[in-house]
Amino acid sequence: MIEITAKPYPLRLDPASSALIVIDMQRDFLEPGGFGAMLGNDVSLLRSAIVPCQRLLEVARKAGMLVIHTREGHRPDLSDAPPAKLARGKGPTRIGDLGPMGRILIRGEPGHDFIPELYPLPGEVVLDKPGKGSFCQTDLALILANRGIRSLLVAGVTTEVCVHTTVREANDRGFECVVVSDAVASYFPEFHRVALDMISAQGGIFGWVADSTAVCSALTRIAA
Repeated sequence: MIEITAKPYPLRLDPASSALIVIDMQRDFLEPGGFGAMLGNDVSLLRSAIVPCQRLLEVARKAGMLVIHTREGHRPDLSDAPPAKLARGKGPTRIGDLGPMGRILIRGEPGHDFIPELYPLPGEVVLDKPGKGSFCQTDLALILANRGIRSLLVAGVTTEVCVHTTVREANDRGFECVVVSDAVASYFPEFHRVALDMISAQGGIFGWVADSTAVCSALTRIAA
């Protein structure tokens, strides 16, 4: 067992029954020319999470933890994309349209892929999801059950959307969730701050919040 210094209080967990899930660190969201930038967002705000995610991956791998990488995207024929999602925003460029890195958020296109700094290792779980939450229309619950996972360390983007949705889904399924505050990021700093506050409010209504230094320090003692 390890103890992680966190809000609203320290959490003890077993790395053997814990997994690191890195959410949607994709080129379409984090690189210039991707979907996020095309929507007018400053992608450098998301890129601040890259180094903390790298540190988390290093110690989680050394500790032998299950590592899961998710990608949001759709089939080339868009049969898994709800019409309401495709229409949302009424912008000139939408999901499925051609962008600088191929068709936007389409599986197999360059923009849908992971950024090179956080590319999965062979054997690590890659989970393609059509929605915001990592449990929706995926086999994540089955993977976690088969591995006896009870606790999740959560990183990735964006804090208030795919990270928050995944944590809420996990909370309802009985998982302990630790959101790593500097390893998640948003295009909107205020949304990021409030989203983290919502996780740990009311005694940890959705889970715990800890920074990567606290999490890595705890995991390093196992990996040593």
